[in-house]
Amino acid sequence: MIIVRSPMRISLGGGGTDLPSYYTKHAGFVVSAAITRYVYITISDGFWPKINLKYSKMEEVERVEEIRHPIIREAMKLAGVTGPYLEIVSHSDIPAGTGLGSSGSFTTALLGALHTYGRKFVSPQELAEQACHIEIDILKEPVGKQDQYIAAFGGITSFEFPTSGAVKVEPLNLPSDALANLEDNLLLFFTGAARSASEILRDQDTKSKENAGEMLENLHFTKKLGFESRDALMKGDLRRFAELMGVHWEHKKKRSPGMSSGPINELYELARKNGALGGKIVGAGGGGFLLLYTEEKTRVREAMRGAGLREVRLQFDFAGTAVVVHS
Repeated sequence: MIIVRSPMRISLGGGGTDLPSYYTKHAGFVVSAAITRYVYITISDGFWPKINLKYSKMEEVERVEEIRHPIIREAMKLAGVTGPYLEIVSHSDIPAGTGLGSSGSFTTALLGALHTYGRKFVSPQELAEQACHIEIDILKEPVGKQDQYIAAFGGITSFEFPTSGAVKVEPLNLPSDALANLEDNLLLFFTGAARSASEILRDQDTKSKENAGEMLENLHFTKKLGFESRDALMKGDLRRFAELMGVHWEHKKKRSPGMSSGPINELYELARKNGALGGKIVGAGGGGFLLLYTEEKTRVREAMRGAGLREVRLQFDFAGTAVVVHS
């Protein structure tokens, strides 16, 4: 039996500039943090000559080409794992569609498990690139490269996306007290709404390809905020980082009408009134998790609980995609 896990992530700056429609023309930059919430993939030998798959649905097929789940089908092809005596099971700490990059985590965990099953070592860089290749090149999903890379590498990490397509990975070595305070003062609350990011990202993708002036100006500014967020984190200036989160959220809402909603805006304002120094919706927007930075955690927690929100305690993951069982 093989069990591999990949962490989910929170985006700390520059999100949206990692889509190929933007970075292939203008270069992108993102700062992300992996968190201790995971997607798990279990692979084991089956007793019957079938490929058994268990995710949100169940499949039993004889050949890889018959698999309906597109990521599983393409990952098995890429890794050269064909079965047929095979069982693959996926499990996630957090539901899909909540803005924490679960699709990228699923793909990297799956590829990591398949390569381990095939007794092949793959570096984090190669793992991330393969995951991006499946989602972006083969399946034509309107997604960026941030989720796959942070899932593969873990940590608090910056990613530069030059026009060439190569990705520069730089772990951020924050001062120890700043790292502890960042982990302690970032609060994550589920808004109660799941959503598909595809429609929102497809709108951004289309406008970027068409060189829509307003969209490009927004993304240029978002990239600038990403660099400023990295610098603030490296200096340990967490109040400045929190301020930049708020600026980022205000500009992010302008990209698409689906980014936010009246209830989400009200929740954000409630948090601000109760001591949050900055925050934003994580991911493409429209629902999912509200990420807040505060030095008054008790007040913010009481206000969010009073509004019916559930908190997910946040800790950083520094391992990235990892094999946790190999027997």
